[in-house]
Amino acid sequence: YITMIKAILIINNHGKARLTKFYDHVSQDKQQQIIRDIFLLVSKRSDRACNFVEGEDIYDSDTKIVYKPFATLYFIFIVDSSESELSIIDLIQSFVETLDKCFENVCELHLIFNIDKVHYILDEMVMGGLLLETNSQIVVSNYQQQNKLEKTENPLLAGFQGVMQTIKH
Repeated sequence: YITMIKAILIINNHGKARLTKFYDHVSQDKQQQIIRDIFLLVSKRSDRACNFVEGEDIYDSDTKIVYKPFATLYFIFIVDSSESELSIIDLIQSFVETLDKCFENVCELHLIFNIDKVHYILDEMVMGGLLLETNSQIVVSNYQQQNKLEKTENPLLAGFQGVMQTIKH
């Protein structure tokens, strides 16, 4: 059985999309409408409600919305209606843990200033709507190797990151 993910969204608690990844062709206007509708749906749900919604025709009739709030962000996966909600919740948890390991306690600013790296991490886990990897250690290792490669190809970047580490501490 192949996991089919139709879209992945990270939206802050003010409704601002911080990451959007649609695996089907969806027009820009339709994407914006989907983001607004899903935010309105998940943001008004009780903390005690389950973390998935079926029967809403926001994306299309054959989908369900699985989400998990973390701090000021909603991590939202739009998946086939036949998909296991628990497996998607686990995938969201794994994605967040991987981001935490790569950015040392990920926050909204990490997503804003490192969106290319966030997309790289996501692409290591999900490609074309299909699940590739859920082991965060493997994804973190690939991410670190990619960072080393970037630093060797661009010594200015390595120097800049060193300065940022010094300022941070």
